[in-house]
Amino acid sequence: MVSKSKTKNRLIARIVIYALLLLLAFIMLVPFVWMVTASLKFNKDIFVVPYQWLSLQPRWQNYVDIWTKIPLLTFIRNTVKLTLIVTFLQILTSSFAAYAFAKLQFKGRDILFLSYIATIAVPWQVYMVPQFIMMRGMGLADTHLSIIFLQAFSAFGVFMMRQFYEGIPDSLCEAARIDGMSEYGIYSRIMLPLSKPALSTLIIFTFVNTWNDFLGPLIYLTTESKKTLQIGLKMFISQYSAEYGLIMAASCLSLIPVLIVFLALQKYFVEGIASTGVKG
Repeated sequence: MVSKSKTKNRLIARIVIYALLLLLAFIMLVPFVWMVTASLKFNKDIFVVPYQWLSLQPRWQNYVDIWTKIPLLTFIRNTVKLTLIVTFLQILTSSFAAYAFAKLQFKGRDILFLSYIATIAVPWQVYMVPQFIMMRGMGLADTHLSIIFLQAFSAFGVFMMRQFYEGIPDSLCEAARIDGMSEYGIYSRIMLPLSKPALSTLIIFTFVNTWNDFLGPLIYLTTESKKTLQIGLKMFISQYSAEYGLIMAASCLSLIPVLIVFLALQKYFVEGIASTGVKG
């Protein structure tokens, strides 16, 4: 009887948890579905009550018109360029530094690591102005290099990769050193192939943050031909504030690369999150 009661309670608890998860998923998906359906409507049909979720005559012309209203292709090209470069550099610098902090012994290693990680607690708004003054003094204002240089390093990325490397046995590195392999060889031929889950997680975080970055390009980029997609969307909203169908179409287009990256790496994502939080 006791085991049956426990089984019944466990079943009820699981049903309640699944119901709550479904409710939260529904709440989070409703705005996204509204955005997609609104992108296929005329402006006069978007705010009708009750709202028509399924349109018998979807307006695909919104996805054509958005390319001619603003230089969307230029904005997308700039965003892709910055996102790919910053993501590559963060993966390289974070994994390289994390290997040193996790597997190499040198004086002041732990103090240096804690000092670097402590910068995560400092809000970006605190050093935003000094960064801008520094970039302007170097002659990098209104250039993509300013954003690339400032975002090429990530304390969060180093922390996450180090947590993953801590879970890899030191005996693998010691055996490789005995066989005569250099530290660069251990990093590239042993650590990187084993860290696919953590690298995939870091790629997703970096790609999404860089792709959706608004304040950075807003501060450093003033020439229209150098602006990114998020700034372009803000320009479009300022110029065509009543064109809600076109605004939603542009927003949907901006989500496509993020969805592609996430779907391509999702099988490593959960594993990476779990493995990087095992050791402190």
